[in-house]
Amino acid sequence: MLRTTKTMKEKYEQIQNYIFTLIPEKWEEIYLYASVYKEEENSGSGEMFFYYLPKGILKKKYINVYEVPRRFNINEEQYLKIVEELFKCIKSLRQDFIDTDQEVWTNLSISIANLKFRIEYRYDTLPNTEQDVFERNIIWKYKYLKIGGDSKEERKILESYFNSNDEQKKELYETGLYVKTENHNIGFGKEDIAARDFVMYEKDELISKASTIKSKIFSNVVYNKDKNKHTKEEMHEEVEKEKTSKNQILDN
Repeated sequence: MLRTTKTMKEKYEQIQNYIFTLIPEKWEEIYLYASVYKEEENSGSGEMFFYYLPKGILKKKYINVYEVPRRFNINEEQYLKIVEELFKCIKSLRQDFIDTDQEVWTNLSISIANLKFRIEYRYDTLPNTEQDVFERNIIWKYKYLKIGGDSKEERKILESYFNSNDEQKKELYETGLYVKTENHNIGFGKEDIAARDFVMYEKDELISKASTIKSKIFSNVVYNKDKNKHTKEEMHEEVEKEKTSKNQILDN
């Protein structure tokens, strides 16, 4: 059974702060996956990806957080520094489990919806080849976002997973949101970004910290391979939509 310390609760609040800071529009649901590998040679490394569902009357599609800089004309390097701090906080949470002599999880899934913050801890052994990471992403998206399984390759991966009947141990933690909704203007290195009225969910000290983060990008994190899985047709369609709405693609 999970034991939750004061330090862990503080980490949950920090995680929420970072997640909310990374989403520059109103949203309905957020889902995040993160893992930390046990292997000594990969100590502290892992993968992280998350998606959010924009709020709106019309049916919306889940947005991959790694697409946000391009979609909103945000400086990618500045943005990824915040992503790095989020992953560091998750690794620090895992260390709290070690320090309190609890069984140490290998991966977690976070969902934020209906004013609830929920973490599902799992303890599977995680192979960390590029193919393994890709397959976990396909399975996770199907389970939590109800998307995917369209291609022959994805269907094969999903069929293999659901036919294995290998349900691993999991534990759940659920609470309300720790932070209040506030309106903030926050910049990520673009002069015109301050003019956008973004809805953010963070404390003032987080904004200050974000602006002073050292220039160090994930060197030990395997980024979501799904970031580059768009087809050429999908990418072309998205670019054309952004052009018509006068949103320029960030030119790094």
